[in-house]
Amino acid sequence: MAAEHSGKSGFMSWYFKSNLLVRILIGLILGAIVGLAAGPSILWVKPFGDIFIRLLQMIVVPVIFFSLVVGAASLSPARLGKVGVKIFIYYMATTVAAVVIGLIFANILQPGAGLNLSAGQAAGKALTQPNVVDTLLAIIPTNPIGALARGEVLPIIFFAIVFGFSLSFLAESKEERLSSGAAAVLKFFDGAAEAIYKIVRGVMQYAPIGVFALIAVVFAQQGAKALGPLGMVTLTVYLGLIAHLLVTYGGGLAIFGLKLTRFLSGSKEAMLTAFVTRSSSATLPITMRNSEENLGVPRSISSFTLPLGATVNMDGTAIYQGVCALFVAFAIGSPLDFGSQMTIILTATLASIGAAGVPGAGVIILLMVLNSVGLEVKEGSAVAMAYAMILGIDAILDMGRTSLNITGDLVGASIVAKTDKSLDMSKWS
Repeated sequence: MAAEHSGKSGFMSWYFKSNLLVRILIGLILGAIVGLAAGPSILWVKPFGDIFIRLLQMIVVPVIFFSLVVGAASLSPARLGKVGVKIFIYYMATTVAAVVIGLIFANILQPGAGLNLSAGQAAGKALTQPNVVDTLLAIIPTNPIGALARGEVLPIIFFAIVFGFSLSFLAESKEERLSSGAAAVLKFFDGAAEAIYKIVRGVMQYAPIGVFALIAVVFAQQGAKALGPLGMVTLTVYLGLIAHLLVTYGGGLAIFGLKLTRFLSGSKEAMLTAFVTRSSSATLPITMRNSEENLGVPRSISSFTLPLGATVNMDGTAIYQGVCALFVAFAIGSPLDFGSQMTIILTATLASIGAAGVPGAGVIILLMVLNSVGLEVKEGSAVAMAYAMILGIDAILDMGRTSLNITGDLVGASIVAKTDKSLDMSKWS
C-alpha cells in the first residue's frame, strides 16, 4: 500500500500518469498559441526542441537494427509453408500499394506546399537525390558495421532482415550446437530490443515538451499560415486510407468472390477497437474473434496470419509514411523526385517487418523514411520543424492508420482461407 501511495503521489506523477498522446496534442496546441502570441520573443525555447530531436536521432539506428532482427527471426521456417508464403506476399504487396496510394494523394494535394520552412536553408542530401539504380545497389551494404555507424537506413534494414532470417533457420537446425547458439543470439537481440523500447518510451515522455518548443518556434516564425498545411496533411492521409480500403481491399476481396460490404459488417468491431485504442496488438484478441466467428476463417489460419500481420503488416502506417514524407519535402521547399519516391516505397515496405512492435512505430519509421531520402532530422533544421508538426497531430493520424492496419490483416486472413478452400462461406452469404 505504501508503494502504491508513493507511486500516486511521486514527483510529476500527474504528468506521467496522464495520457501521452493527449499531452503531445496539448503541447501542439499550446505551442501554436504561444508561438502566435509571443512571436520571435519565444525563440529562446528552441534548445528544448533540439534536445528532443537529438534523443530521437540517438534511438533510430538501434531501433531499426534490433527490432528488425527479432522480427525477421520470429518468422519460423517450419511455419512459413504454403500459408505463410501466401500471407507474406499479400502483406508485402498491399504495403507497396499503400505507399503508392499515399504518394499519389500527396502529389495531387501537395500538403505543406507554400509553407517554405527552410527560409533559404539548404535541404541537405535531398537536393542531390540518387537515381533508382543507385538506390537499389546501395541497399546491399559492403560493410554492415560501417552502415550502422553512418546511419544508412536501407543497408541497415537489408542486413538486419537477412541476419534475422539466418537466425530463424539456424534455430530450426537439428544440430544442437547451431540451434542453441542461434537461440542465445536471438535472446540477446530480443533483450536488446526490449531495452531500446524502454528507452523509446522514456524519450516519448519528453515528447510533449519537445513538441511544444518546436511548434512554438514554427508558429513564431510562420504565423497562422502553418495551420492550413496541418489540416491538409490530415485530410490527405484519411483520403489515402479510404482509397486503400475501397480499391485495394475491396478489389482484392472481389477477385476471390468475397463482398466488401459483408467483410465490413463482420470486421467493424475490430476496426472500431483499433481506431480507439490505436494498437494492433491490443486489438488482436478481438481481431481473431471477428475473423473466426464473423468471417469464417479457421483458427489454423487466423492463429498464424493475424499475429504475423500485427507485426509486419502496416498498410495504414505505409500511407502515412508516403504522405508525411512528401509533406516534409513540400514544407521545406524541396519536392522529391521520382527516384526518391521509389526509395520511400522501398524503405517503408522493408521497415514494416518487425517495427510494428515499437512504441510510437509510425513516427519512428517516419524518421527512417526521411533519412533514406536525405531529409535528415537535425536539431534546428527546417526538416525538424516539419517533423514536429507531424508529431503534434500524430494521435489523430494514428487512429485511422491503426484501424486500416488490422483491416488489412483480416482481409489477408480471409483471402488466404478462401484460396486454401477452408473459409466458411456461410458467413459471407
